[in-house]
Amino acid sequence: MRHGGCRAMHWWVDGVAEAGHGFDRIWELAEPREAACAHDPRLVWGNQEMIWTLSCDALTARPSPRTVALAKPKKDFGKHQCRPLFLYSCGRESTIWERPLAVDFAFPSDRLLKLSEPKKCSAAYLRQRPRQSPEWPVSPAARSYKASPRIMELAQPKVLHPEFLLAREVPTRITNAAALARASSRLQRLAEPRVREVTCCYECSFLESVIRPVSKLAQKATASPRTLELARAKRLHPDYMPLRDAEWPVTKAAKHTVATPRLTKLAQPRKRLSTDSAQFNPDAFTVKETAKKATCSARIQDLARPIKR
Repeated sequence: MRHGGCRAMHWWVDGVAEAGHGFDRIWELAEPREAACAHDPRLVWGNQEMIWTLSCDALTARPSPRTVALAKPKKDFGKHQCRPLFLYSCGRESTIWERPLAVDFAFPSDRLLKLSEPKKCSAAYLRQRPRQSPEWPVSPAARSYKASPRIMELAQPKVLHPEFLLAREVPTRITNAAALARASSRLQRLAEPRVREVTCCYECSFLESVIRPVSKLAQKATASPRTLELARAKRLHPDYMPLRDAEWPVTKAAKHTVATPRLTKLAQPRKRLSTDSAQFNPDAFTVKETAKKATCSARIQDLARPIKR
């Protein structure tokens, strides 16, 4: 689009110049604008020269003490501290610092002792607490108090059930009589597993045979009227229309029919403005006066209400 616009501009300028109107100003404005520093010989990548020239006042100015203090680089406290390399460190220093020997025999300073003191509770918090300590003193009246029979009854521990038996040990001892006993025929019969008939699978037979055997009574049975009524397939609705084919023949009346003026008018495509004129339409976002004064109908208000879920 940019190249097409430039060609159209040059073509229009050439046509105007050939017509003899003398639009030198248009020729001058049509030329691309040069960069401000395109032909500056001082702007070379990698040199130490400044882009802007400094004035004589800036070169001879003296910084204030505050500027000198701010210009000092920040002190690196870890510059002269070499930590040993740990195993598989790949050249990186260990994150664990070694403690010097003087630390074990040194006494903490007053500042460290002050910082190590636990935080004291505020006076307002202590006033709100019911007591200062979780252990509170017992009054003499509570010490010399004699409990009532009801309190003595409630203070007794819960008694176990008279038929309660302690948990038996896991390895039980088998008596000699139980080890040498012989099971009777009744016990051996009861110990046999119950044989159940497998009903989910059937024996293999020829293909024409039924999966489940049908009894002779079921084969000779006669269905009742209710059974015959339930066995009927569901019927279609009387107004049911089957699906139409994708292609169907057109009738002669449809081929020789003549469209009415109304159909001809509706069949004409809608005329729309070009995209160029639609983009620069100043009234594209203006609201008409009739739309401002319009009142929606009751049906529109009903449709505009949100659905209650």
